[in-house]
Amino acid sequence: MRLRQVDGRTDDVVIIGAGLGGLSAALRLLAAGRNVTVLEQQAIPGGRAGVIEAGGYAFDTGPTVLTMPGLIEDALSCVGETLTDWLHLTALAPAYRTRFADGSTINVHTDPEQMAQEIEQVVGPDEVAGYRRLVAYLHRLYQVELDAFIARNLDSPRQLVGRPGLQLLALGGLRRLAPKIGQYLHDDRLRRIFSFQAMYAGLAPQDALAIYAVISYMDTVAGVYFPRGGMHAIPRALAAVAAKHGASIRYRTRAARIEVSGGRATAVITEQGQRIPADVVVVNADLPTAYEQLLPEQYRPRQLARLRYSPSCFLLHVGSDRSYSELAHHNIYFGRAWRRTFTEIIGAGQLMSDPSFLISNPSRTDAGLAPSGKSSYYILFPTPNARAGIDWARIGPRYRDEVVATVQARGLADFAGSIEVEAAVTPADWAAQGLAAGAPFAAAHTFGQSGPFRFPTLDRRLPNLVFCGSNTQPGVGVPMVLLSGQLAAARITGTPA
Repeated sequence: MRLRQVDGRTDDVVIIGAGLGGLSAALRLLAAGRNVTVLEQQAIPGGRAGVIEAGGYAFDTGPTVLTMPGLIEDALSCVGETLTDWLHLTALAPAYRTRFADGSTINVHTDPEQMAQEIEQVVGPDEVAGYRRLVAYLHRLYQVELDAFIARNLDSPRQLVGRPGLQLLALGGLRRLAPKIGQYLHDDRLRRIFSFQAMYAGLAPQDALAIYAVISYMDTVAGVYFPRGGMHAIPRALAAVAAKHGASIRYRTRAARIEVSGGRATAVITEQGQRIPADVVVVNADLPTAYEQLLPEQYRPRQLARLRYSPSCFLLHVGSDRSYSELAHHNIYFGRAWRRTFTEIIGAGQLMSDPSFLISNPSRTDAGLAPSGKSSYYILFPTPNARAGIDWARIGPRYRDEVVATVQARGLADFAGSIEVEAAVTPADWAAQGLAAGAPFAAAHTFGQSGPFRFPTLDRRLPNLVFCGSNTQPGVGVPMVLLSGQLAAARITGTPA
């Protein structure tokens, strides 16, 4: 079937939002000769991938894990730039350090030989063969999915009929994730390491489709990196390159509405009342919020009311005068509960009774993110999203204390006493930032909200309104959002994607 594309003139493109998706689209559109204007409400680029600077510390506000940096390189190469001229990346080894309630620790290496040795030493030799088979499976799954399912605009399930769909079925891609991982690994700790990524997709491993094992592939096999200057260095670099190659990026400029005339998006009206004409409008703002706030009601898809959202998180940024030698850059602490954790957060809309959480220690890799001799920490506790009705204004301070107490109880002695600077972010704060349901991980990747059933990058009613970001195809996560910008640009330029 013929892929839908923007019809008519596409010379002048206005992009709402300088997030990773919008900047990825901007670079590709500049390469194709389009005039690009980017409107960003904040004073800096990045959207969710922003930065907080306080007391000599720099805290990334959004994603902390970088995988698939080749996608950044590809976007830069469109305008003749080289990644190493703009970003300095460090490969993290281990990618993660995982700690379990029984006191054991497993370092997660993306090099298969190193990981095989770690498994043999910590878990036992019987699991090594299954791990090697799992890596081979993840490689194959990623290869099949990338072109057929991920890096491709999808307008209909019929596009998956034929060889790609048959290959996914043959690989068990439509089975459940947890049982699929269980085919290869028997140790419960290893099963968690290779399936916890389902949380990013908004589902328990028992409910997520096996196709989302590709997130496990990115996290545990393909390599995990960290840019000098923190994750915010990525949008900073993309924005600088876009400006160098002719994009007009207007910071502190908030879009108030998208003007629609004659069945087309014709301009963006700013809060200051400026009208910016456009042949095409690309929306990198959160999709559900954008439909509700920027467009006339008749253009809001009915699907919006039925969206099921991912869990949210409580995030605590900490600047500390203490370092902990037992920490790696990324650390995952697993509680004893596993299934119950997902039941509480996703099913019951309750806070975890036995927390599993992430601590990132970015200053371990880049000392420049903290004052000399000090350390920065990013502590993420998954929570229900804002639709659970938790009164964060009331319980937020108390939950902050519980988070700090839990971190101390899991081994970081006197963590509370070491805090010099801190900033907490709750689901209510995410909602105030314009994220629907206060869900930074966007709409859940259920079957009915994945692939061709997820919002397409080209609106179905307005033929020159294009979307990118985590609520569009292909989905959530830094690699997916960068790809969404590529897919959005392809709708405009007519190049295959």
